Amino acid sequence: MKLLELVEQLFAQYGYWVLLLGLPLDAIALPIPPGNTTITYTGFLSYSGVLFWLPAIAAAIAGSIIGITVTYLLGYRLGNPLIERYGKWLFLKPEHIEKTRKYYDKYGNKVLLFSYFIPGLRQFIGYFVGIIRIPYRTFALYAYSGAAIWVVVFFSIGFFFGDQWPLIQSLLERYLKYIVIAAGALIIIYIIIKRRSRRAKA
Repeated sequence: MKLLELVEQLFAQYGYWVLLLGLPLDAIALPIPPGNTTITYTGFLSYSGVLFWLPAIAAAIAGSIIGITVTYLLGYRLGNPLIERYGKWLFLKPEHIEKTRKYYDKYGNKVLLFSYFIPGLRQFIGYFVGIIRIPYRTFALYAYSGAAIWVVVFFSIGFFFGDQWPLIQSLLERYLKYIVIAAGALIIIYIIIKRRSRRAKA
């Protein structure tokens, strides 16, 4: 409950600025309340009438995009020396990058779309794709779309389930890995069917 109390105090004092400035700090991998909880609680506050839902979602998406863009630019500009020189200040370790590399090697750019939902990956994927110099357009297409989906999903839990949001969020996070795998499989199947359909028409 201490974490929730801290989030509540931050919202009471700074409102939408918590989302606009706090979520980038979460993306940079600083030790602050996790983004999932912050966004879900934001949905609950909108449900309670404390915040307006549209500016809250807009601020959350903007904050998430700012955060992952900053990490991408840091990785792109500084490369591997970023880990060697400044990793300890960003709570960024070589094993984090190696774990991210394994995900990326397995799923490619699609991992950007779902990275927000994978514990321990959201904070490091931006650095990694910057270090390996993924083109900005590709990065923005997948990462920004993923940010919007992540915000809407967790915001909706708080907004539609009200006081029950901690239970629903706990259940979602428990089975999140399987949900992400299933969603990824459906997308891959859809892409394959789409390509075959185009080839058949050609």
